[in-house]
Amino acid sequence: MGLVGVTAAPLQLPGRERRLDEQPYRDLHAAADGLLPDALRAAGAGPVALFGHCFLGAALAYELTRRIVGAGHNKVVHLFVSAARPPCAGRVSDVAGLTDDEFLAHVEKTTGFRHEAFDFPELRELLLPSLRADFEMDETYTSGNTEPLDVPVTAIFATGDTFVSRHDVDGWQKVTSAEFSLVGLPGGHMYPAVDPRPLLDLISTTIAAG
Repeated sequence: MGLVGVTAAPLQLPGRERRLDEQPYRDLHAAADGLLPDALRAAGAGPVALFGHCFLGAALAYELTRRIVGAGHNKVVHLFVSAARPPCAGRVSDVAGLTDDEFLAHVEKTTGFRHEAFDFPELRELLLPSLRADFEMDETYTSGNTEPLDVPVTAIFATGDTFVSRHDVDGWQKVTSAEFSLVGLPGGHMYPAVDPRPLLDLISTTIAAG
C-alpha cells in the first residue's frame, strides 16, 4: 500500500519508536524547528507536500510548511490536514493536573482510541511522558504568523468524528490564500489507523491533479 507517484517520508519526533530514549519536545515551535532539517533532507531537491493528523500533527505540518517556504529550497505543492482544529482555535482542554488514569481516560474519550500498550504497567510508564508532552505542545501552542500561506490546502474531516467537527476543520481555509478544499472521509477521529486507503488515495489523486 502506498502513494502513487509520491515518496512518503514519515518524520519521527523524539520520545517515541526508534527515538524513544530521547527527551520529547514540549513546545510545538521547537519541535517544528527540530524537524525542519529532517524534512528538508527527505524532500531533497524536489517539491514537497505535507500531511498532519489531529491537532498536533496538523499544526506541526502547518509550521513546517511555513519554515520550508521560508527556507526557499523547495516548492511546497500542498498541505493536507486531517481531523484537526485550525491554528487559531486555541486550547480545548487542560490535562496538566490529571493523574495518569484520568489522563488516559481523557485521551480515550477525546480520540475514541486506546492503545493496548497502556494496559501493561511497564509500557505505560515508558510511553506516558511522550504522550503527556504531546498534549502540552497542543495546549500551549499559538501560531506566531497570521499571514495566509500561498499553498493549496486540503482539510479532511471524518464523518463519524465526535471530537472534531466538520465546522472545526473548515476553519483551515483561513490559513491559505491559495485553493482550499474540505473533504469528508468515512470513520471516526482515528480513521487512518483503521483503514488508511481512502486517505492515501485522496493524497495521491490531489497531488497528481495539481
